[in-house]
Amino acid sequence: MKNDQDIPLQKCFGLRVKELRDGKGMTQEDLADGADLFRTYISRIETGLANPSLTVIHALAKALAEPVASLLSPPTQLNVPAKTFTRNSIARGRVSR
Repeated sequence: MKNDQDIPLQKCFGLRVKELRDGKGMTQEDLADGADLFRTYISRIETGLANPSLTVIHALAKALAEPVASLLSPPTQLNVPAKTFTRNSIARGRVSR
C-alpha cells in the first residue's frame, strides 16, 4: 500500500520513527533498549524493510514517550537524511596491530 505521494507505507512509518527518535536525541540502540527490541530490527523499521506488528508499534510509542497516533502521522521530511559517521572507528572485538 502506498500513500498519496507514492511512498510505501512502511517507509513513511520508518521515517516517522527515525524523525521522532532523532528529535529526542536517541540512538537506535537507545530506542531498541526502551522497546525491548533488537537494534537491527529498529534499523529495518526505519528503512522501511520491516512491517512491525501493533505490539511493536505500541512498544516503540512507549519507548519514545509518544502516543501511538503520533507514530502513524506522516513524517515532516520524506527524504532519508544522509548517514553520519563517527570519526573514531568502533571496536568490534578486533585487535589493531
